[in-house]
Amino acid sequence: MPSGSIVIFDTVSHEGILEDQGRNPVDYFAGHGISSQGVLDDARTIASSNIEHDFISDGPHIVTGPVAIDGAEPGDTLKIEVISLLPRVPYGVISNRHGKGSLPGEFPENNGPEIGANAANPALYNNVSMFTELVDIDDKSYAVLPGGNGEEIRFEINPFMGIMGVASNTTDTVNSVPPGEYGGNLDINELGVGSTLYLPVQVSGGLFYVGDPHYAQGDGEVALTALEAPLRATFRLTLLASGDPGIPNRNSASQPFAETDDYWIPIGLDPDLDEAMKKAVREGVNFLSSYLGVDRAVAFAYMSAATDFEISQVVDRTKGVHGLIRKSDFTEVMP
Repeated sequence: MPSGSIVIFDTVSHEGILEDQGRNPVDYFAGHGISSQGVLDDARTIASSNIEHDFISDGPHIVTGPVAIDGAEPGDTLKIEVISLLPRVPYGVISNRHGKGSLPGEFPENNGPEIGANAANPALYNNVSMFTELVDIDDKSYAVLPGGNGEEIRFEINPFMGIMGVASNTTDTVNSVPPGEYGGNLDINELGVGSTLYLPVQVSGGLFYVGDPHYAQGDGEVALTALEAPLRATFRLTLLASGDPGIPNRNSASQPFAETDDYWIPIGLDPDLDEAMKKAVREGVNFLSSYLGVDRAVAFAYMSAATDFEISQVVDRTKGVHGLIRKSDFTEVMP
């Protein structure tokens, strides 16, 4: 596609397709009262295909793409503007699987997988998946979970794509779970409609892809998954040449960077959460210094007093931390 193109992706959630749910979304969701007509055709096609998948070692995600951008070369930056995110079905799933999440060995609270666990015997995995319906109240959509004493838990949905990435410069198979300098499974819940993500191009064409659609996610994504559900996602993809003044982190443009109407968002990624935090802070200092001309000591002091650093997720092998630098604090120094 030429730079500046608007591209629509019909994304698919892995929930209902994976082996611990029987790799049959029609049967799985029928168990929760969803008719076969309420299950996406593309989810059925993927589940019934002969695509090989190792439930233990392979990433779970359904990844859609890639899209090549004319003229994109290593050293450039791909600007991804999120224009629209529309739910494709009125339900989703939140899952906690053995050996994963923020409390592996503690949750799920059962004895773990049994011998013979496979797609034909999904219950033997003893994983826990929470089917979650949507309800509309006053023109807003809410997810519903069972609460205590017969009450309902309701929380407003906030759709975003967990995976937005460019192809990594490698001949090795790339697992979809850990994020990296190419973006990928960043799981930053600020990256909803109106946000912009900047990714360093690794290979000719850039090769943009998306996946892991979410209706909602808390910072940390502690159980393992967010509220996973399919989205129709619309993006504008714009190529920025190396050194382009439109790249907010152009002095450290080998890393992902994001922004919304309200915030600049430096991102830190590392298997060690402490190191991820350090990287996010360094990115923040570098951005404020190079883009806005703020003295580095002042930038460090400002972020200590006024910037929230949030844990994006702790469940994807590589941990994520991102900062929220308020744009409104810099109206006097904007370039």
